[in-house]
Formats: sequence, structure tokens, C-alpha cells
Amino acid sequence: MKETRYFYVPDPVSVNELPADEASHAVKVLRLVAGDEMMLMDGKGTFYRAIVTMVSNHHCAYAIQEALPQQRPWEGHIHLAIAPTKLVDRIEWMVEKAVEIGVDEITFLDCKFSERRVVKTARLDKIVVSAMKQSRKAWKTVLHEMVSFNDFIDAGMDGSRYIAHCYMEVERSFLFEELKRLPVSESVTVMIGPEGDFSIDEVHKAVAHGFRSVHLGSSRLRTETAGLSAIMMSQLSK
Repeated sequence: MKETRYFYVPDPVSVNELPADEASHAVKVLRLVAGDEMMLMDGKGTFYRAIVTMVSNHHCAYAIQEALPQQRPWEGHIHLAIAPTKLVDRIEWMVEKAVEIGVDEITFLDCKFSERRVVKTARLDKIVVSAMKQSRKAWKTVLHEMVSFNDFIDAGMDGSRYIAHCYMEVERSFLFEELKRLPVSESVTVMIGPEGDFSIDEVHKAVAHGFRSVHLGSSRLRTETAGLSAIMMSQLSK
């Protein structure tokens, strides 16, 4: 018996075949044929059990057999705002693992000490889809284009907001202890700085805008590790 394969189709009810990239993978790599079962994911909380009805070199048609609404695996809303690393492969790895762990939104920050000021979100979105399918996530993580530090904190947002940094002269609390005190349904936003950390002025400005000053423990972490640690702490508190 073939393993049931998962495919991302943003609006599977209104169409009857896989998107081009997914169809190519289904036909040329997985060798699916008419009659095979597959699972469709709409990225909005529902899986669909479907049967392959027709395949060709570039097409894979299906018929939906059953809609399967999923239950959210965590309460609240987790938003990671992070300055991308200089090396692209490190931020790509971070995005992949963040989706597998579970995060609702990722925003990329352009900070004073940022070493990368451009990210290719189209490529990262493909990584999001791949990780979503691998980890069987019913909700697709939202990726935002890079935004300046000032614009991000000026935007205003609901829920509890934190800025993680390494400045000993600024009073900080442990993020996990902060999160444990919140209702499980609380929305959480955590900001992680670049490899050179936020500037001290950025920290002060964020605090003045209602962000709480936090640390992630006694170890000094790389940017991508700090991002994953913040997500894991947020998950464990839900």
C-alpha cells in the first residue's frame, strides 16, 4: 500500500488539479497514478482526502472525497520578528524548523546592525510549504516582507510583545517565565535581533513602545537559534 502523500492546494474546492509544482512532483517523482489516494492541504485549517483521477506529464487531476477540518495544535498566536542572518542558508534552515515546530507569522526586520537587508520571500515561501507538508501542519505560516525596525514597532499589534537582547545594563526577565504567566490564548510577538544584536537605542525605543525586555537564558545564542528558542518557549507555554 502506498503512503498517503500531502499536497498544498490553496483553494482545493474551486479547482480539480494540483498546482504546477505539486503536479510535477506527484507525477514525475512520486509516480502517482489514477486511483491513488492523496491528502490536500489548504493552509487554512482543513485537509481534504482526494483520489487521483487523471495524470499526464504536467497535470494531476483529483476528486475530493472528504473534507477533514483540523484542530489547532496550540492556542493563541505566535509571531516571530527576526533580523535575517548574513548567510542565507542559516535563515532558510531557521524558517524550515520554525514551521515544523509551529509559528503563525514570521516578519523579517531591517535593524541598525543588520548584515542582510534583502530576503527572497518567494524562495522562503517554498520552504514554508515543504515544511508544512513534512510536519502535517494544517495552517500555513505567513511570511512578511522585510520591514524596518522603526516601522515594525510603530505599527502597533495586539497581545504581549517582547524584545530579546543581550544588554546587561537594561533590566531583562526570562522570556519563558514571562510567557508562563500569560493566558494560553494570548497572542505573542517576540523580536530577535541581528548577529550584532539590536542597538541600545532600538532596545530603549521598543520598550518605550510597550515591548518587554527579555533574555532567552544564560547562553549567548546565534540569531537563528534564538529565533527557534523563542518559538519553542512560546509553544511550551500554550
